[in-house]
Formats: sequence, C-alpha cells, structure tokens
Amino acid sequence: MSGPRVAGLTGVTLQDTPTVCHDCIWWQSREGRTTDKRKWIEKAETEWGPWGTVYYDADGHVLGSMQYGPAGLFPRAAELPAGPPSDDAVLVTCAYLVETSSPWVMQSLFLAAIGDSRDRGAKALETFAYRYREGESQYERFLVHKTIFPSDFLADFGFQTLRRFGHAELARLEFGGLAPVLEGTREKVIRVVKEAFTPAPAPVPPGP
Repeated sequence: MSGPRVAGLTGVTLQDTPTVCHDCIWWQSREGRTTDKRKWIEKAETEWGPWGTVYYDADGHVLGSMQYGPAGLFPRAAELPAGPPSDDAVLVTCAYLVETSSPWVMQSLFLAAIGDSRDRGAKALETFAYRYREGESQYERFLVHKTIFPSDFLADFGFQTLRRFGHAELARLEFGGLAPVLEGTREKVIRVVKEAFTPAPAPVPPGP
C-alpha cells in the first residue's frame, strides 16, 4: 500500500475537498462584492498554476487542504487588519483539516507550501496569525478558524510578525537560509514530516 500523497489544488482536485470549499469566494472577492469562482480558477491556474495543496492518506481520502498563491489573487487580504501582505511573498489564506486525529497534517500542509513556494521562486511565505490566550484548546486553535493560524504555531516554523492589529498579526517567513529539510518536492516534505510526527511503536515487553 502506498503512503500519503499530496497534489496541487486545482479546479479538478478542489472537488475532493470539503464541499464548503467548492464555491467559497471570500478571499477571491472584496467586501460587498462577488466574483465567479470558475473564472478566478482559470485566471489563477493560467498565471500561477496550482493554488494550494490537497493532502491524501494512503487510501486516497483527503486529510486536509490548503490554499495559497500570490497575494494579488486574493483581494480580501488587502482589506484585513494587519494587512496588506507583501508583493514578493506567497500568501497562505486558509487550511481545512478533515482528519483531526492526525496531528501532523497541518504541519505537513505548511511545509508543503514552503517547499512549493520556494521552488516557484518566491522570496517569502506570509499568512495572518492570531495570538491565542494560554491554554486555548486545539479545537479552537486549528478547527474553528480556518483562515487565521496560531502565532506560536507559526513561530515554530520561523515566521516573524510584520505588523499587529489587536490580537491579529501578519506573519512572514523569509526563505533565505532555511534548513535543507524544508527543500525539495512536496512528497519528500510530507515523508519527512510524517516520520517526525508519527509516534514511535510501543516497546515490546521481554519474553519469559
């Protein structure tokens, strides 16, 4: 049986993601306005290519997905507190976790975004962050808000705060000087992270 795999988020693989993502245009439109998702997808794939990542388990079931691309593809980002994002960065806009029992899915999605964005020549990765109070639940931090990420979680990857507005932040990860483990194809990144976050097998008690 093959292991987990990742694929680019496109108009085709979008159909594998949760239905709430299929027609969502929140990031693709400005407040009070609308846009045609199909036309946006055509524009994004023509100018940029796949605009995110879909993560499948060994049986082909989706564990999670992440949307990202040049900030110009996401007009809403320019209107948000702590924005706008930088012109030289790829912007992570949102992530959706399907399988909550796999703690490495979100880390895997971010590392795949880092590797993909570097391969495409971006200078940095940016996203919007939130400073949660100490002791906040994992459910609140990763499952309730799918368009903003815990600032301490991002800091573990090396993200630094560009600007703050209340508890919201715009965080940036510069690609210069990243460790070699972050380099390479999505598949290699997923393998490295899966190994890092998979619990070690339980010790076998000695025989009589």
